[in-house]
Amino acid sequence: YLRPSEKTDIVLTAIEALRDSSIYDKQVASSVLNMTMGEPAFWLTDVPSIVGCIHESLKYTSTVSARESLDALLILLACEYPRELVFSMLICVPLCDSAALAMWELMFFQNKIPTEFSTELMKIVKSRKRRHCKLLSAAVLHACNIQEAVKDCTNAQQPSFHSLTFLQEYLKCPNPGFHSLVLMGLVTASETPETARKIQVLLPDVVETLQDANKDIRMKALLVFRNVVGHMKRKKASCIALQLSEKLLPLFDDECSQLRELTIHLFKDLMKAVVCCHKKRMKNKVWRVLVPLFFHMSDQTQSVAKVSRKAFLAVAEILEWEELKHLIQTQQTWRIGECLLVKDRRRVEDYLHQSMPYLKDTQATLQEMAIRFIGLAARHSRNQSKEKLSEICHALQAVEEGSEPSICSLAAQTVLILTSPRAQHSSVWSLWVLCC
Repeated sequence: YLRPSEKTDIVLTAIEALRDSSIYDKQVASSVLNMTMGEPAFWLTDVPSIVGCIHESLKYTSTVSARESLDALLILLACEYPRELVFSMLICVPLCDSAALAMWELMFFQNKIPTEFSTELMKIVKSRKRRHCKLLSAAVLHACNIQEAVKDCTNAQQPSFHSLTFLQEYLKCPNPGFHSLVLMGLVTASETPETARKIQVLLPDVVETLQDANKDIRMKALLVFRNVVGHMKRKKASCIALQLSEKLLPLFDDECSQLRELTIHLFKDLMKAVVCCHKKRMKNKVWRVLVPLFFHMSDQTQSVAKVSRKAFLAVAEILEWEELKHLIQTQQTWRIGECLLVKDRRRVEDYLHQSMPYLKDTQATLQEMAIRFIGLAARHSRNQSKEKLSEICHALQAVEEGSEPSICSLAAQTVLILTSPRAQHSSVWSLWVLCC
């Protein structure tokens, strides 16, 4: 007995209920959407209204399950109403924001999307001079060209030089939306060994996108490397490890735990791939990752802590450092800190410099690690000047503002230890107090 407009209102209400700010139960909203998707001919007749609502809701929807529900609805529309969906996307989803970008990426690179959608879209692209060409914005036209170039890399026996150059140009252009589209295409393409080998020529340009401010772009770039390196022969992967290892270091401390985990996991795989002829060069590079990996073994996200331990072990194997390997395997955390400091006193200043930013970390566990390690490192630095000691104490005192009470207390105690006359005459006493 429902009128068509009433049916559509129910669908739109369920879509809007998935937004983060919604007061409705999101599980119930997902169930309603599943019910409507079970009978698309009855419920999903007003494609433009539904597509417009999905686009608007995606801007305010961050939970994975809710976004998956919206993706499933879009895929169903592509299967049931490909022509209507093409026109609805062109009218209602201009390629001008992250929500629109996510929708177009789904349409272009999700393997569940039927070929009818691409066929209908290409008809419009090829007939740009006809009356409905005004539907096709310049951004969407560029997106279609990117899709075609990625498809050429995937389908052809040997991708054309033109397609690879085309993608390379889009990776170098200043538009982050194009970066995202190219990388999403490369993520999908690199899942097969044959295509992964074809697109290796693009890796230097993919490296540059790791510095992008957009988290999703960095994530896609890491996924491309993970896929490509996974399909490489070990010697080739070893060469990539030499080039990429230092580029990954800034991402170890990213605020997104998923990105931290993916970065450290990729770093571990690269260390495992290093061949004998490259080990000496890699040894000179990996000293800089010891402190970050040591701290992230205490990451509040357990999956990050776990992969950090594995990556730390892989680095210890590169350095052929048996004592460090044993301490990591037996999880003797504070003996690891002492081991790093005793191994090479020339690096203590570097370790201190690396530790300082962690005093401001949002994770209390990493702050605690930094405070304790800085205290130990300061005592190990025999020639510590008064100016340097004053700088360290000032940084520790700054921790007291806005941190957890236990962290503030630990920072204050560490300052007392470093400045007390007794500590200055007894480094053994200091080490014992700082460790405990």
